[in-house]
Amino acid sequence: MNAVLEMLSNKPRLLALGEPTHNENQLLYLRNELFQQLVAEGYRTIALESDCLRGLVVDDYVTSGLGDLDEVMASGFSHEWGGLEGNRQLVQWMRAFNEGRSDQVRFAGFDGPLEISGPESPRHVLTTLHNYLATWLDADLLPGTSDALDDLLGSDERWTNPAVMYEPDQSIGQTPEAERLQLLAGHLTALVDTQTPYLLKASSREEWNRARLYARTATGLLRYHYWMADTSPSRIARLLAQRDLMMAANLLDLTDRSPTLVFAQNAHLQREESSMNMAGALHHWWSAGALVNAQLGEQYAFLATAIGTMHHHEVGTPPEDTIEGVLYAQDQQLIDPRTLTGPLKPRVSPWFGYAALHPDHLPSLDGIVFVKDVNPS
Repeated sequence: MNAVLEMLSNKPRLLALGEPTHNENQLLYLRNELFQQLVAEGYRTIALESDCLRGLVVDDYVTSGLGDLDEVMASGFSHEWGGLEGNRQLVQWMRAFNEGRSDQVRFAGFDGPLEISGPESPRHVLTTLHNYLATWLDADLLPGTSDALDDLLGSDERWTNPAVMYEPDQSIGQTPEAERLQLLAGHLTALVDTQTPYLLKASSREEWNRARLYARTATGLLRYHYWMADTSPSRIARLLAQRDLMMAANLLDLTDRSPTLVFAQNAHLQREESSMNMAGALHHWWSAGALVNAQLGEQYAFLATAIGTMHHHEVGTPPEDTIEGVLYAQDQQLIDPRTLTGPLKPRVSPWFGYAALHPDHLPSLDGIVFVKDVNPS
C-alpha cells in the first residue's frame, strides 16, 4: 500500500477506498495500514460509512480521551460495526497517535442516522441545534421555542415505525407537522450561516462545525422522512439518492477542513450512476462519490477493492475472464486499472453480500486494491 500516492497523478484532497463487502476485518486492517501511511503524508481525517452523529463520540475519544473505549465502540458506530476488531484497532491507534499532539487526526462518520428502512426521529438533531442557537442568540431571532418544537415532533415512535418501509401511508413525513419542521430546520440552518461571525466568537469553531453538521443532518433526515411517505414508483430511488446526498455533503465539509481518507462500500464511492434491484424494480441514482467527484474533480481519487475468494461465504476462485480472475492469477496488491485489457466479463457473486467489480467501471477507477483470499474474521 506504500505506493498508493505514487500511482496517482496528484495528492487528492479526498482519497476514497472502497470495499466490496462489509464486516471483514482483513479489509479493515488493510484500511488501517493505508490510513497510517497517509497520516505521515499529511492526511488528518478518516471517514467511515457510519452514523455521522455517533461518530462524534469516537472523535471525542481519539482527540481527548473522553469516555471508556468499550462504551465508545458500542455507542460510537452504527450498523454494529463497533464490534469489529479492525475498527477497535483503528480507534486505539488514533488515540495513541494523538496523545500530546497538536496536529491531531480526526474520526468522522459520514452516513446519516438511518438505515434504508429505518431513519431515526429528527428530535435529537433538531433539539440539539435549537439548544445551541438558544444558548448564544437572542430568543427573538429563533423561529420558535423548544416547547413548540417538541409539540411538532410528537412521539418518536411515529417517526421510527418499522412498518413505514412497506406501508408509506403510515409515515408522518408529509404531514403538516413534518412540513412545518422542514421549514423550521431551514430557518435554524440559516441562523447558523448568517450568524457565523458572532457564533465563532461566542462559542468556538468546533461547536460551530458541529452545529452545521446537526443542521445538515436535520434537513436531510426530514427530507428522507418526506420520501418515506411517497407513494410513487420513484420512492426507493429518492430514498437512495437522499442518503447518498447526505453522505456527499458530509464528505465535502470534512474535505474543506483537512485531507481525508473515506472508507465505504464501493457502490457509495463510484463515479458511475448507481443501480439496484429492490422492491421488484431497478432503481437508479448518483452515489456520494459521483456527487463529490462532480465538485472536487482531480481532488477526488477512488481506489476500489476487489477480492479473489471468500470461502466462508461460498465465494470461490473467480473465473479467468473476469477482473478478479485476471488479478487472481497475478501476485499484486495495488493495480493500475489501465493495465487490464481485453474482453472481461462481470463476475457473478453467489452471495448477496459481495459485489464484484464491473468491467465497465474500469476507466473511472484510479486504482484497484486486490486481496487474493479473504479469511473469516
